[in-house]
Amino acid sequence: MSDAPPPPIRVLVCDDQALVRTGYVTIFSAQPDMEVVGEAENGHEAVRAARLLRPDVVVMDIRMPLLDGIRATRQLAGPDAEDAPKVLVVTTFNVDAYVYDALRAGASGFLLKDAPPAELVNGIRTVARGEALLAPAVTRHLIGHFAQHLRPAGTSRPGSQHVVRALTPRELEVFQLIAEGLSNAEIAAAMFITPETVKTYVSRILAKLGLRDRVQAVVLAHRVGLVSGTP
Repeated sequence: MSDAPPPPIRVLVCDDQALVRTGYVTIFSAQPDMEVVGEAENGHEAVRAARLLRPDVVVMDIRMPLLDGIRATRQLAGPDAEDAPKVLVVTTFNVDAYVYDALRAGASGFLLKDAPPAELVNGIRTVARGEALLAPAVTRHLIGHFAQHLRPAGTSRPGSQHVVRALTPRELEVFQLIAEGLSNAEIAAAMFITPETVKTYVSRILAKLGLRDRVQAVVLAHRVGLVSGTP
């Protein structure tokens, strides 16, 4: 007897623009491995719908009325959230100055609103698997754009010594490359090791530092000043 196919990824779409929501629903519903379980047009609706419908992935806009996407993300996926869904933030980068805060709030990744449909669909699949989605080019842009948020001038960068002590020199090297936005394949090429070895290093780093995913690793690395804020 053949194995049953996995259940579809349950997706909740949250955006204050009806046209955008309709577009997302059309794209996601056409995928054989996805099911759109609901829509929300503001942050309060997003939180209520997520708790009622229990989606696997919440596609979250940031600029929404009543409760913005950052605060909604914090309620759904922040440190105190239980049985949290994965949150994929989709935003207009050059308008929205809050992507970094969204990642700190618990988002599993972000994409730009002008991303092709295939990239958006693959993004949902990525975060549904429990992986963080942090496109390298966007990560480097984020690092440069938010340099002052990530590493304010004159700070003592508390926590950096803890990170250094916790990791071996090789793990620290991988950690810094993660923070620069490199994928596992790019890290493997840079360090002359296999992608499988990189994956092992990444798992060890996340476990040692108590991090959920590589998004949190990027945020931590820049908060403690272990990498340059220059793209």
